[in-house]
Amino acid sequence: MVIFAVEKNGDMITIDGVSVYFGGVKLFGDISFQVGKRDRIGLVGRNGAGKTTLLRLIAGELEPSEGEITLPAGTTVGYLPQQMVHRDGKTLFDEALSAFSEIKAIEKQTEEINKKLSGRTDYESSGYMELIAKLSEYTERYRILGGETVNARVEKVLLGLGFEPKDFERETKEFSGGWRMRIELAKILLREPDLLLLDEPTNHLDIESIQWIEEFLTGFAGAVILISHDRALLDGLTNRTIEISLGRIYDYRAPYSKYVELRRERREQQMAAQKNQQKEIRDTERFIERFRYKATKAVQVQSRIKHLEKMERMEVDEEDTSSINVRFPPAPRSGSIVVEIEGVSKSYGDLNVLQNIDVIIERGEKVAFVGRNGEGKTTLSRIITGELDCTGKVCLGHNVTLGYFAQNQDELLDEEKTVFETIDSIATGEVRKKIRGILGAFLFSDEAVDKKVKVLSGGERSRLAIAKLLLEPRNLLVLDEPTNHLDMHSKDVLKQALENYEGTVIVVSHDREFLDGLVSRIYEFRDKKVREHTGGIYDFLRKKNISSLGQLETQVKQDNKPSGREELSQNKIIFGKKKEQEKEIRKVVSKIEKNENRIHELEEELNKMDSELANPDQTTEKPGGEDFFKRYEELKKELEKEMEEWEELNTKLESLQKRLSTLKK
Repeated sequence: MVIFAVEKNGDMITIDGVSVYFGGVKLFGDISFQVGKRDRIGLVGRNGAGKTTLLRLIAGELEPSEGEITLPAGTTVGYLPQQMVHRDGKTLFDEALSAFSEIKAIEKQTEEINKKLSGRTDYESSGYMELIAKLSEYTERYRILGGETVNARVEKVLLGLGFEPKDFERETKEFSGGWRMRIELAKILLREPDLLLLDEPTNHLDIESIQWIEEFLTGFAGAVILISHDRALLDGLTNRTIEISLGRIYDYRAPYSKYVELRRERREQQMAAQKNQQKEIRDTERFIERFRYKATKAVQVQSRIKHLEKMERMEVDEEDTSSINVRFPPAPRSGSIVVEIEGVSKSYGDLNVLQNIDVIIERGEKVAFVGRNGEGKTTLSRIITGELDCTGKVCLGHNVTLGYFAQNQDELLDEEKTVFETIDSIATGEVRKKIRGILGAFLFSDEAVDKKVKVLSGGERSRLAIAKLLLEPRNLLVLDEPTNHLDMHSKDVLKQALENYEGTVIVVSHDREFLDGLVSRIYEFRDKKVREHTGGIYDFLRKKNISSLGQLETQVKQDNKPSGREELSQNKIIFGKKKEQEKEIRKVVSKIEKNENRIHELEEELNKMDSELANPDQTTEKPGGEDFFKRYEELKKELEKEMEEWEELNTKLESLQKRLSTLKK
């Protein structure tokens, strides 16, 4: 059960003796640990070990079979799951604003109270005074919550996650699944909970956004528990690693790479200690057996027997040695040209994604599509597979049979089917006799094949989707982010299988370690174009004079100055950005003018009231009365608020003008 209690010893959360059973099978048992206020915990383990289940337990979405999870009273938790339900009907900015539900509720209640007050004249009544008290309470709460700065905070987080100002007024339904995940992440970050639970938050992010998240979470005031298979993120962010393995946990105060080293050293020490102890046990048992029946040795024998009985036997941490055994079946030989793309362009309405591109991929090549999200990598993949139409020419070569793994492949599975039924429903002929063997190679045991898809973890779903690719021999694989939900070991195994695969591979990925040694040609997507680079991923990075894909995504043009049509295209882009910037400046200037007019009105009214206080005989009202002073204080507060807004607007105007001047240079 999840219990809210008074905080003790500075720990934010206590997990005490927690066990979870599914259908009588233990997922993990008797787990206990504490989470401190500033902990940065990397939660790791094989797919299906129970990482997501543990996060859901802490979030209160599941109840443990045994044990307790205790949170201090008032603790707020933000949970980002791998799969989520999205809601439509709002713009991006308004959906992000929904994170501030309490602030929005206060604004609505304040507006209702002001409407009631404006229609009443019983200024001395208890009902009127109650409304004034409520209004004062809401106003103070609004100030504490930072209601005046919500728009600026929303803008900062959305920009950090890769959205552009022009996206703010777009409907949420217009965004792809990966971008909609970012919207949910933005809402959670804006709520600033005491504890963040993030389940694979980087799966749909480009490296620029991953770097922003790492910086954001480094300065985050609360605690973070993070499930990720991104080694660089875990090493850069976390200060503690908890691994779930074979139903137990291993807790180390170290980031992931250091933890792996410490765990290996500890296991080696345990094995050495166990070996020494076993030798001691054998020697003792031989002594007992040799002198058991000699009266002169009776005392020593009894002493040795008692020693063995009291000895605490050394244990070695269990190690999960299970692994995927991926072997793509041999496929018919294709023609020498596998994919030929000539003059292809693709637009979504007014949005031009690809423009007049040419690509040729030959038999046996393994190539990577890299670049920022939204630059057209998935679009071209879907064009190649025939899922999208386009202008231009796309031809698959002679005898090409294509297998496609989409980014959302795991979401396309029927959740009501079991693992076995998922494969059985599409298997034909001799393959049907091999279904259990194929599933066993992907770590689906006899019991696991009867699980429904809806209870599988993200990694298990990805493994099942990849298993479907094995049902028929394919000589062209198009893989769009195939490693998103795979653990580190499974990624290595899949990579090895692809290296041994004799067919042609097109892989979309941001994972530098996965691409290294696998691909021999890089296609870089940028500015609606596709540029070809011969060599591996590190050859490509050296040519670009950068050390990471993140720098590729953040760099401003470092190539030689473009000419002709490219320069004209760049000028159009810059011109469009200038227009957007100028439009934003005009909006801010208009707001400043309205703000200044209101400040002038308030100052005039306050000056008039000051005069009335100085000359009470010149007015029919009662300057010293209670209503007069209430009105006076309300006007002063409103003036203070307007002055703060004026400062914020002028700061924003100055920033916008600087950015515009940079564009004009």
